[in-house]
Amino acid sequence: SSLAMTRIYKPLLAPLGLTYPQYLVMLLLWEADGPSVSQLGQRLSLDSGTLTPLLKRLETLGHLERRRARDDERRVDIFLTPQGRQLRNQALDIPAQLACASACELDEVIALTERLQR
Repeated sequence: SSLAMTRIYKPLLAPLGLTYPQYLVMLLLWEADGPSVSQLGQRLSLDSGTLTPLLKRLETLGHLERRRARDDERRVDIFLTPQGRQLRNQALDIPAQLACASACELDEVIALTERLQR
């Protein structure tokens, strides 16, 4: 099912330069900036071996910063950059685009089914 979601989202996320897993990370950061890597991992059900490369790539793209926590050197917190916050504006219509794409596909399936039943 993850592959299906990736396939559905890919054309919608391509203009933003994001993959589906990166988009999920950004959604969480747009919701609440500054979580730790472990908090993000728990929310996404990803281990640090999977999450860390995602975060490094998003940092390279300029969307976020990873910072060691002042009160606990073992913890790394994740913060959006101004560019990462601005990307949210571009991503706001993704759910509507997804709904439209799904509705269009549903309309096609219904039309095809009706033609086959004739």
